[in-house]
Amino acid sequence: MNQTQTTSVSTLKAEVARFREELSIRDKLVQQLSQELFRLVKDNTAYAPRPEVAGDYRAEVRLLREQLQGVEQQVHFYQHQLQRRDLEIQQLRQTISQLSERGHMLEQVIRELPKVYSRKFAERLAPIKNKIISLQSENRQLQSDLVAVTDRLASKGLGIEPVSSSDFKLDLPNITESSNQELTVFSHA
Repeated sequence: MNQTQTTSVSTLKAEVARFREELSIRDKLVQQLSQELFRLVKDNTAYAPRPEVAGDYRAEVRLLREQLQGVEQQVHFYQHQLQRRDLEIQQLRQTISQLSERGHMLEQVIRELPKVYSRKFAERLAPIKNKIISLQSENRQLQSDLVAVTDRLASKGLGIEPVSSSDFKLDLPNITESSNQELTVFSHA
């Protein structure tokens, strides 16, 4: 996960926590207002409003109801915001999970690359080794044939000096079928 996503997730978490705290405070306020309204409205003669004051109480009750509706709307809004943020957090967690899986897969591929390259190099080198072995064998055969021919010509007296096989030595790499040297793949540090 990159730094931007980490910051975004932590910011979202902080904002969600702040919304929940505000929602809790507003729930308590609504509950207190409801209790106060219930206490004022219930049939208690000690608190029964006098006719001249009833108009004031009605206005105050209407104002409290309007405030209550405003608080309920805010609570609904914040609940909607919380749901949306929770959905975003869930989506970010899924994205993080997918990216983590992909990162692990890419790490595995990177660990396997040297083995793959070594195997491919060995596969490509095998035909070349076989060809060199074949050419060396053919070269030895031709040298022995040449030595035999020069010996026959020298024995017939044609004035040709005998040739030894050391006269035809070529500086070729010595590759035999039994040499299975490990190939070393160099990597840049």
